[in-house]
Amino acid sequence: MDMIIHSTFLPHDDAEASLAFYRDALGFEVRKQVEYGGMHWNTVGPPGQPDVNIVLHPPGADPGITEDERRTIAEMMAKGTYASIMLATKDLEGTFERVQASGAEVVQEPTDQAWGARDCAFRDPAGNMVRVQELR
Repeated sequence: MDMIIHSTFLPHDDAEASLAFYRDALGFEVRKQVEYGGMHWNTVGPPGQPDVNIVLHPPGADPGITEDERRTIAEMMAKGTYASIMLATKDLEGTFERVQASGAEVVQEPTDQAWGARDCAFRDPAGNMVRVQELR
């Protein structure tokens, strides 16, 4: 099988704040910035991995979503229960210190989990859960 995971999507409610988190706190590259119909998409990804992308998008961009669904999405984003992503690094402590220093909301400091992983967690400016696991 010759297939990769190329892009994943996370919603934002503030394109500039979201971009600052993924670019400045996590160190991702900015790959695309798209304006369309008064909305803004940013595509970012880790340096050295041009085939791995996160598309930060406005949550109500899909024309098939009803106003009730948009409201539900906004409520879930505000609670931090709508979307998440898991990243991985060999330098968990350094990553945690850098992201924490950016002012990001810390959900969990680096912790050894009962299932064998060591990870930490943040919320991005839109409320998305961003877990970072240590590569061993």
